[in-house]
Amino acid sequence: MPAHFVGRERDLAVLDGLEAGRAGSGTAPLVVVSGPGGVGKTALASCWLRSRSEEFPDGQLYTDLLGHSAGGQALWTEAMGQFLRALGVTQVPSEPAERVALWRSVTAPLRLAVLLDNAFSAAQVRPLLLGGQGSLVAVTSRYRLTGLGPDGAGFHQLGPLAVEDAVALLSRGIGPERVRREPAEARRVVALCAGLPLAVCLAAARLASRPRQPVRAMARALEREAERLSTLAVEGDSAVRAALDESYAVLGPDTARLYRLLGLLPVRVFETGLAAAVGALAFAEAERLIDALVEGSLVEDAEAGVFRFHDLVRLHAAERCEAEEPGPRRDEALRRAADWYLATATAAQRLLTPAQATMERTYRYPPQEPPAFEDESAALGWLDARRADLLGVVRMAADRGWDDSAWMLVDALWPLFQRLRYYELWIEAHRLGLSAARRAGRRAGARRMLTSGAIGLSAAGRLDDAIAWYQEALRDARESNHARDEGQSLLGLGACHREAGRPAEAVPYLRRAVAVWEGAGYPRGAALARIVLGELAELGGEIRTALGHYRAARDALAELPEPYETARAQAFLGRALAAAGQAEEGLALLGQALTVFEETGATHWQARTLEMLGESAERSPGAGRRTARGHYERSLALFTSYSADDAERVRERLARLGPDTPGVPDSPDGPGVPDGPRGPEAD
Repeated sequence: MPAHFVGRERDLAVLDGLEAGRAGSGTAPLVVVSGPGGVGKTALASCWLRSRSEEFPDGQLYTDLLGHSAGGQALWTEAMGQFLRALGVTQVPSEPAERVALWRSVTAPLRLAVLLDNAFSAAQVRPLLLGGQGSLVAVTSRYRLTGLGPDGAGFHQLGPLAVEDAVALLSRGIGPERVRREPAEARRVVALCAGLPLAVCLAAARLASRPRQPVRAMARALEREAERLSTLAVEGDSAVRAALDESYAVLGPDTARLYRLLGLLPVRVFETGLAAAVGALAFAEAERLIDALVEGSLVEDAEAGVFRFHDLVRLHAAERCEAEEPGPRRDEALRRAADWYLATATAAQRLLTPAQATMERTYRYPPQEPPAFEDESAALGWLDARRADLLGVVRMAADRGWDDSAWMLVDALWPLFQRLRYYELWIEAHRLGLSAARRAGRRAGARRMLTSGAIGLSAAGRLDDAIAWYQEALRDARESNHARDEGQSLLGLGACHREAGRPAEAVPYLRRAVAVWEGAGYPRGAALARIVLGELAELGGEIRTALGHYRAARDALAELPEPYETARAQAFLGRALAAAGQAEEGLALLGQALTVFEETGATHWQARTLEMLGESAERSPGAGRRTARGHYERSLALFTSYSADDAERVRERLARLGPDTPGVPDSPDGPGVPDGPRGPEAD
């Protein structure tokens, strides 16, 4: 058992009993662990769930609800979106009620363990409860959260360590011989630490770094700090702060300075590159200083090269920074952080969506070592893992009047929005970015915020708002004589009218977009508009016209090259060919497109292509009903996880096929109905 769990065996047994007592209640067992800061709630709950991982084969989920964060509590809707995407849902509903319904339906058949860490209230937790009986939810909080009693919660108040257990924990850190030499002083140290594991570990780390220092010296130091901090009202905080002040007092000047500056950041975790930027340090020097903070138990490893503070430690670091760093230095550190995030997100954008990475970037403090990513997966993974921190940096930049940093960072986050569809973040970020670009007098930046933001509004079903944003962008593009932005606005307006069921209004916008982009020498944009025109022609029964649009789009995109967009055009072309009686060629093209989407992890387009394969199989003499059913069932399995409307459409297709009766010939039916068109990818 890890050192932090000395004396916690009884608590682990209590949690086992609480969970067992709630089995068979019809809902997932719910256990709440409460206690003061630094008492080890998160460590206990994490250890408990990890020890039972085999009981939950569908995985374990974690989120920090930031119940005591200076930046405010996390929204349960954001946490739920994070969980759904971790379970493979690629398009999460924007409406809270729809999101809860999807969460309950997705989790009902699963066996999951979920840790909701640092909760503030029962209301923050309740929507995140699971829909099935085979899972387990653990919640940690400084509050007892008795409001969760009607939800079937079992409660455990975690107290400080007993004196002997706390001494044993200290002994783990400094060695049993030192404790045997000064047993009374060791007991005095743990008493001054109030039996809180975090405080004991901090004291142990301080003593371990000074092997010749007697334990009584630590006791005397803590006594002085305890007197100074005796007026603090938050239970447990005084003991932790006393240990923190003692640990901080012996840091080297450079280490202490970095500690202070990192405490300012509006982020949950930090990387060595960010620390180097904030402290204006070489990367190797930042590594050395972080190692010293880790050795002193002031910073903990979150993952390779990524670190975090305990919330009380972060608060302490921020307080020391406010007290010791003048305002201009604090501003410089935060501006350096904003520039580092902008440079890193831009590196991801240029790798993931190079055709869209066209806007300028300006930096007050360019990072000394420009960030880089090994591949697309690493770039998208970083954007996803840091999305909450990135939005926090956007807010910080906007609040501080760093308007160029704010809107440019929003622009750099385009791959995150396009591929992972975080609608709330997408829309909020673009509202902030649009205001910032306007304040900065950046017309081109404001147009980018309008068109990229409108795509998010449209994807979230807010078509009227999206149309208003596109119209504003179109007016400004024409006034500025900017053909590329004019084409993007026209494409967006056409797509919105199409989604609203107004094809007659959509077509003129799309044709004009093709003309504008071809005149400006931008074949990629013209190809994207042709795909949408092809969809509309196909829905209207004009197959030859649709084939012409799809072929032109595919050929133009293949020359650029644009493998993802080429596969989209190829999928539509394959379906149209099958509808025109050229089933063999059509099915081959659809199969090739499906391979691309599987390799890139594009779940939505995998599902759509499988549905198209099902339609085409229905039409093909060589395929037929049974083959179509297999494609539809695979498509339905993917759609069910994130799109109720798409899933219902595929269910209707399966119902029209009738039962799969053994012995009945697998003969093809008539042509299926093309699925409804979707919004365009962004320019």
